[in-house]
Amino acid sequence: MLLHLPEDHPQRFALHNEVHARASFNIKLPVRASHLALMLSADEKMQERRHLTLLCERFGVAPPEKDTDHFSAAFNSFQIRWEQHGEFSTYSFYVHDSPKDPFADSALNQVPADWMSQLSGQVIVAAHTTIVSAGDINFNENSDITLLSAYFVENPIIGSKVTGGAASVFTDFRIHTDGFSRFLIINHGLRSEQAGRLLQRLFEIEVYRVMALLAFPIARKLYPALNKSDRQLFKITSAMTLPENNDAELLDELTTLAAEVENHISTNHFRFAAASAYYQLVEQRVIDLREVRIQGIQTIGEFIKRRLEPAMNTCSSLSHRFTLLSERVSNAGQLLRTRVDIILERQNQSLLSSMALRAKMQLRMQQMVEGISMVAITYYAANLIGKLAEALHILGWKINPQLVEGVSIPLILLITAIGIRQVHSIIANTMD
Repeated sequence: MLLHLPEDHPQRFALHNEVHARASFNIKLPVRASHLALMLSADEKMQERRHLTLLCERFGVAPPEKDTDHFSAAFNSFQIRWEQHGEFSTYSFYVHDSPKDPFADSALNQVPADWMSQLSGQVIVAAHTTIVSAGDINFNENSDITLLSAYFVENPIIGSKVTGGAASVFTDFRIHTDGFSRFLIINHGLRSEQAGRLLQRLFEIEVYRVMALLAFPIARKLYPALNKSDRQLFKITSAMTLPENNDAELLDELTTLAAEVENHISTNHFRFAAASAYYQLVEQRVIDLREVRIQGIQTIGEFIKRRLEPAMNTCSSLSHRFTLLSERVSNAGQLLRTRVDIILERQNQSLLSSMALRAKMQLRMQQMVEGISMVAITYYAANLIGKLAEALHILGWKINPQLVEGVSIPLILLITAIGIRQVHSIIANTMD
């Protein structure tokens, strides 16, 4: 019975089916494979999708859907597997036969040359791989391993038994004169699914290790800038301890240094973070190989760890040092700003004290002026009353003008004082 469930989340099926994306490729044995990883711009990614469609139209094969980022199909004499990643795209070409010389005739020779010449992007990885049986190359477990170096131009080889002993993998991790690296896989009992997964892991190890190393040249280039910034910070913090230093100038220098450090971090953060992620993928793919040592040669995991780990540690160390330097610059900046704020606060306090003293002096002067004003007002008012009394005396009033003038002085002072107090009260009420 069909149950009535709530509405599906818009991404439910896409997220559920993501686990099946880029599934391992089932191949027939024996097989020759060629793998390309191309760095692409945004415009080139659009071009490569159209270019892949042209190949499908030439052979009458259904092209990839518009929004898909992986595609596999069988053409007349070869199979292709295409994947588009964030920074690069990969092409794997498969031809199901076993030539006498594993690397004499690559799988790419079956792909139309004109189509290959029009591929977009820049090659970051190119590798040939051949899966053969031990009888195809007259090899057995008792054979001298060094005989296999003939397939690698006599270079020292690296290898191991993988996939639970179902195969042996050999390589020299070198780019040969044709521009490709090489992997030779001897089949001891691989199934079709195992062979597809093994090829995919080897190709991914080759691509991801190179992508991880893209950060290494940047790290070496940035080391002088890091050391210069470190010395400059030491110079600034040392100057901060001196009593005669100019904090404002030091703060300007520190702000400029902080901007430079943050610019380095923001410019290269993605590359270093990507390097760490790619290296983790390399380590996981090496684990997935399930290597068993072959006496006398290094395993793939040992070789990669010895050669790749120091470079990744360098990148990680530089990224970490830049982060610590940014924190130290920030701490020094906060300390210097605190010192500047304290100096400004002291200056403001001194200014306020000076202003308070001036206000107090002005108050004293105002009080003195008020006192003088009271005397002046009293003097003129008493003089007026005296003149009035003299006029009345002339008119026949029996009064003593001088006595009247003298008696009026205290009264005038009292009235004037009361008036000034009333004015002060009105001003105080207005300010409140």
